[in-house]
Amino acid sequence: MHKIAVNGASIAYDEAGSGSPVVLLHAGIADRRMWRGQLPALAARHRVIAPDLRGYGDSELPTTPFAHHDDVVGLLDALDLPRAALVGCSFGGSVAIDTALAHPDRVSALALFDTAVSGNEWSEEANDLWDELVGEVDPDDFVAGAAGEVRFWVVGPGRQPADVDPELIAFAQQMDQRALAAELALGAVEVGELTPPAIDRLGELKVPVLVTAGAADVPDISRLADRIAAEVPGAVRLPDVPDAAHLLPLERPEPVNAAVLAFLN
Repeated sequence: MHKIAVNGASIAYDEAGSGSPVVLLHAGIADRRMWRGQLPALAARHRVIAPDLRGYGDSELPTTPFAHHDDVVGLLDALDLPRAALVGCSFGGSVAIDTALAHPDRVSALALFDTAVSGNEWSEEANDLWDELVGEVDPDDFVAGAAGEVRFWVVGPGRQPADVDPELIAFAQQMDQRALAAELALGAVEVGELTPPAIDRLGELKVPVLVTAGAADVPDISRLADRIAAEVPGAVRLPDVPDAAHLLPLERPEPVNAAVLAFLN
């Protein structure tokens, strides 16, 4: 683990390899450890940097206002990198898109897995699925909260927990407990949002975009990937990956690594 000052905060990151830079942005239910299957594989051809977003994992959370997409560029500045390809999962994908819109000259490509998009509203179907699979959870109970989120996102609505690697479930719950604590702390800090949000600005993206999802993820996620592919000029929409849900890069690293390496080349 390395640490570096970014916009007044100490940001933790892992790094490997050399070559054209690639920054891996983790899901909101995880931290930089979710990229453990990507770092060595991508490092064979690229300089790979996997940070903890501010407040998550081992990164600091000062009380000063900030924006995640500005922190990404601040990290590039601190590492003396003019541009980088951004690979994002879930919330990390949303941050990657926002960065490409707010700082288009700093992003060379976007690879998006089970991505969120700022300004997107979840469907009633997604809300009903949450009620069916998880229900009410005490927001102060991080153990129960993580168990519910992992059931919803990592197992997915079309699978049972017994269908999923128990080590994956345990690791995801461990990461998510820390992420829930981070989100609680972030609620007390002024976090800037992209204005207007990305959901109605996808056509403004001018970099190569790759997008896909896990076939076992919440249906809204696959539909969002379809929308990105339809609205971003030249975007590549790969088929959804079978037997994988929201943490696709962690659950199925081989097809993700192959797709990213082919795309970046």
